[in-house]
Amino acid sequence: MMNLKLKTIDLYIIKKFLGTFSFALIMIMAVVIVFDVAEKVDDFMEKEVGWYEIVFVYYMNFIPYFANFFSPLFVFISVIFFTSKLTSDSEIVAILTSGVSYRRLMLPYFISAFFLAVGSFFLTGYIIPEANKKRIGFELEYIYNKQGFYDRNVHKQIEPGVFAYIESYDNSRDIGHRFSLEKFHGKKLVSKLVADRVLWDSTKQKWSVRNYYIRDYIGSNEKISSGNSLDTLINLNPEDFKRALKSIETLNSKELGVFIETQRMRGDEKIEAYKVEEYRRMAFPFSTFILTLIGVSLSTQKRRGGTGINIGIGLTLSFLYILFMQIFTELAKANTIPSLLAVWLPNLMFLTIGGFLYYIAPK
Repeated sequence: MMNLKLKTIDLYIIKKFLGTFSFALIMIMAVVIVFDVAEKVDDFMEKEVGWYEIVFVYYMNFIPYFANFFSPLFVFISVIFFTSKLTSDSEIVAILTSGVSYRRLMLPYFISAFFLAVGSFFLTGYIIPEANKKRIGFELEYIYNKQGFYDRNVHKQIEPGVFAYIESYDNSRDIGHRFSLEKFHGKKLVSKLVADRVLWDSTKQKWSVRNYYIRDYIGSNEKISSGNSLDTLINLNPEDFKRALKSIETLNSKELGVFIETQRMRGDEKIEAYKVEEYRRMAFPFSTFILTLIGVSLSTQKRRGGTGINIGIGLTLSFLYILFMQIFTELAKANTIPSLLAVWLPNLMFLTIGGFLYYIAPK
């Protein structure tokens, strides 16, 4: 039975792992920020943005998002860098020849990975969404041009048995053209409202329809009413028409679950993209264990070229992981493959690679 009691060498490896990870994170984020500042400095100067907003509103909320996004790269670099050094100094050989099994050697690495995975889980689910509210708000105000867009042929189920249709929607003015609202009882149509336009009244927090008529079906009878203007309660918000995928990045995990159920009930065609974000928040932290397994299995073997070769292989695999993750995510958003499969497939692929490398490493 494997001895799970931590020894001095375990604490040494944990300290090296987390310390190297923190150092790599700080150094790479510093480089990313420098390049980002160089790219956006003209926007900052043109909009006369104060240093407080740039530093504390934007970059303090920019760092968690991008640090977590590139965490697979940081994990790989950290594990391979310090473990390759231990291998080249023959410390790994000394540990294994002292009676420690290769499986037991993995314990401190997976303890470190557990702390990083838990941190990533809470960052992704709760901390980063709050930071994204400020970051995205800053980008919309100072970096991106505020341009309205037109959405066409919007069809939503806004509550059970109630369907809304808009031929075109102007996001810049919150006006919809050729609007209809249908209410069903079971499969039977009981009421239909048709209007030339629907407008959002921000003061009343209500929709107002213009040049409308309403058909109510009561048994075998039909009642028709019409008018020029009518304020009505519709279970929709102007934000529902924007459908910007960035907006879901501002929802914590609990809010995201409620949002997905609401959009599913409304028949939103982008439901798979929302589910990708939900599944990703579970799969992404799990990747820490997989990449740690691959990193240790690679770097405990001595190769010609030493640490440099191991780091090169590790960087290649980590970039491939991020690339596959992005490719499968886009395929899921396009409804090409199921969202659950798209999110977990990169993990399954690299878990297979990690299992093979782990199997041959002791040999």
